[in-house]
Amino acid sequence: MTLATRCPECGTAFRVQPAQLAACGGKVRCGKCRAVFDGVAGLLDDPEQAQPQPAEATGQLALFEPPEPGPARPQPHAAEPQATSEPPQMLASRAASPEPAAAFLAPRAATPPRPLAWGIAAAVAFLALALQVTVHYRTEIAVLAPKARGALTALCERLGCALRLPERPELMAIESSDLRADAQREGAILLDAVLRNRAPFAQAYPALELTLTDERDQPVVRRVLLPADYLGADAGARLAQGIAPGAEATLRVAFDASRVRAVGYRLYLFYP
Repeated sequence: MTLATRCPECGTAFRVQPAQLAACGGKVRCGKCRAVFDGVAGLLDDPEQAQPQPAEATGQLALFEPPEPGPARPQPHAAEPQATSEPPQMLASRAASPEPAAAFLAPRAATPPRPLAWGIAAAVAFLALALQVTVHYRTEIAVLAPKARGALTALCERLGCALRLPERPELMAIESSDLRADAQREGAILLDAVLRNRAPFAQAYPALELTLTDERDQPVVRRVLLPADYLGADAGARLAQGIAPGAEATLRVAFDASRVRAVGYRLYLFYP
């Protein structure tokens, strides 16, 4: 992009490049009167004003390109100032105190940080993370802080999750079990077992895996019993309460084994 600037001393107009002005802090030397002036302050709105013009300004403006051919003019008197084709000299090394470049030449200032916006974003991210952790470890929080169970229950109702009882199989044990024939029904067997919660907090009822074996201790049949299968009619209330800390739960389940020849069994507990 070509710009035009005018010397304030002699009125000479000539063309300049933005890179020249930026390199010299805007300072240039007039090729006619040798005056040093601020080229940025003298910028013209219309660069075409730097083209050769009629009258006495014609010789002064031919600093960057020669004027168009025309009729011969009389030579000026020797005492009069002569037009020169010398281009404006950049004075980066001679200027004592370079002035700031024009606004369109100055580098764009960096956008200042916004600490308030960053603080709000960080707070929202922290609350979202805290909510995720609370929902994920809701069962453990309810065990460690029983008073928070009500708030956690309300939170799960809004989020569509469930506040379940802890499930720690290493703290749940089968204290005793017995498998025997049912005297009242032919071909039926009864399983009696006692579960003990060794944890200092209530736990959910576990699932049981019963395996019947033959004379060689090989599996004949295997069945998984969920809490709803062995708790009976009041399964809903007992499931909600779980097995209290240090408490025992007694269960009895009947099976039809008329088509199975079994002499032994194995019983395990687990949480699905």
